[in-house]
Amino acid sequence: MSAAISGRLVTIQIKTHRDVLRHTGKRVAIAAGVTLVMTATTLLAHLGTDFSATVSVGEILIFSLCIATLISTSLSGALSYRSGLLMRELTLTRSELSRISQTDLLTGLFNRRGFDDAATLALTAARKRSVPVSVFVCDIDHFKSINDRYGHEAGDGVLVEVAAMLRELAKQEGILVARYGGEEFAGLMVGVTRDQAERHAEMLRTTCAARDIPIGEKLERVTISIGYTVSCADAELAELLRIADRALYAAKRRGRDRVVQADDLVAA
Repeated sequence: MSAAISGRLVTIQIKTHRDVLRHTGKRVAIAAGVTLVMTATTLLAHLGTDFSATVSVGEILIFSLCIATLISTSLSGALSYRSGLLMRELTLTRSELSRISQTDLLTGLFNRRGFDDAATLALTAARKRSVPVSVFVCDIDHFKSINDRYGHEAGDGVLVEVAAMLRELAKQEGILVARYGGEEFAGLMVGVTRDQAERHAEMLRTTCAARDIPIGEKLERVTISIGYTVSCADAELAELLRIADRALYAAKRRGRDRVVQADDLVAA
């Protein structure tokens, strides 16, 4: 049923006001034709074909009202059902397009747009509860050399593997994660202390460093660098991401395969 309706939606091209009028005119003509045929058929079947026969006005009036009500109800129900099916299909299509627009097709995680939308809602909820939030940004170390040595297909495989680790952590700890762009991933944790945020980040880093990832025809170890910040929920998402990003670059400058908290930059 869904596929059939989708096919009809493709063939019905309504782009201009003239198309709307043409489409409406066709439906009105069909309804009028069906009403006329059904009324004439029913009257002839009930009253006969002797046009000179004597019939009471009351009988014709009552019978006509019954026929009009029956036909109107039937047509209205059929058209309403069809419109309902089309509206359902449009709603499902719109939902699917919205999901696709917010999902990274390679990893299945949120993309930048999806993460920004979901994280903004999470920050709003955290602000109402007056709980802290933590934002982290992580980057695959030496990812360009992986692409250069083994090709982009191997690089995509690495991205998928790292995304799977992030997904596992997100499922266990209730963390919002996304592929934010290229080889960079982002995450948001709500209601966690600084120690908890650091523990989650270290868990992700060590899990990644310990896993053998197929690259080309070999199994390799891939490391990631992570920068994160913990703040009150009053901070804007863009600012938290900028702070976490600075911590990420500090982690790379310090040798990669490490976690850096944004406050450590101030202390240093």
